[in-house]
Amino acid sequence: MTADRIVRIVAGFFVLLSLSLGVEASPLFHSAYWLWFTAFVGANLLQSGFTRFCPLELLLKKLGIASSCGTQP
Repeated sequence: MTADRIVRIVAGFFVLLSLSLGVEASPLFHSAYWLWFTAFVGANLLQSGFTRFCPLELLLKKLGIASSCGTQP
């Protein structure tokens, strides 16, 4: 599995988790403040699309996970 796929999976998981914790209709509702985390993840995805800077991708490179081009970091 490449770093790009891991970043997308983690971002999707965080969005779904924070929505389930932040929306009052959810059985897992905790606090509406969790929606701020959803906004943070979305903003990070947006800025990384323009700047190609992603903290999780840097961490994955240090752990030796291959990038999408198939080369080792």
